[in-house]
Amino acid sequence: MSDDVRILGIDPGLRRTGWGLVVARGTKLSYLACGVVTSDGELPLALRLRELHEGLTRVVGDHRPDEVAVEETFVNKDAQATLKLGHARAVALLVPALAGLPVAEYAANLVKKTVTGSGHAEKVQIQAMVRFLLPKAEFKVADAADALAIAITHASHRGRAAIDRRNAVPAGSGPGAARIAAALARQG
Repeated sequence: MSDDVRILGIDPGLRRTGWGLVVARGTKLSYLACGVVTSDGELPLALRLRELHEGLTRVVGDHRPDEVAVEETFVNKDAQATLKLGHARAVALLVPALAGLPVAEYAANLVKKTVTGSGHAEKVQIQAMVRFLLPKAEFKVADAADALAIAITHASHRGRAAIDRRNAVPAGSGPGAARIAAALARQG
């Protein structure tokens, strides 16, 4: 149906990047799939990022989402860990952008508040609400549940987020920098 919107939620992580796919039809949500893309901790950072890129590229290619939502970086006291998370998040933003998909970003507190009603909810509460909202969801790890929560958040906020599909760049359509510069010039 043309009213169906396939939303891919991504919970970035260097070890495990969770992904979850839902279909939104109006205010009704349906579970499609979820999982985790992993990287080998024994490999150098560049190769780990490549593993994440290849895995997310497969997810996007296999499941063909219409829109993507990615959790924003959570800054903690460990600057090195935050930086590594930033690298994984960059991959999570890049893969759908290369596929020409619109990408929205959501703060962790907004995801928690949207799904549970509390911006400081624990992982167990998030998982319980994801199971309640998507009764057919089957996830084995918290990263996949978190990704589904991100997709649910996007389904709830996508109207307000006002993703401008005109800014979604078709994959493989010329030099990226030129398209970005032209888009910025039109907005400015």
